[in-house]
Amino acid sequence: MQNAVILINTEKGQVRAVAERLADVEGISEVYSTCGRYDLVAIARTRDFESLAQLVTEHLNRVEGIRDTETLNAMQVHSRHDLETMFSVGW
Repeated sequence: MQNAVILINTEKGQVRAVAERLADVEGISEVYSTCGRYDLVAIARTRDFESLAQLVTEHLNRVEGIRDTETLNAMQVHSRHDLETMFSVGW
């Protein structure tokens, strides 16, 4: 399994539309809208590095409204918590 965090900036006024498009892309497991330097954070989970490379260089390039991206390739897990627990607000 190959995981990555993809930081995304969208064209003006396109955050929601891009998030919805990304959620439909195979290999993207979650999409979060954020405050700060980036508009969206997408979590990618693919079977291997080649699949991740294809996702980032081919599939994301087809998503209308993305201005730029930065991909952080996960190398090693340092937490016993899963992502759902980490991002849960606990309500």
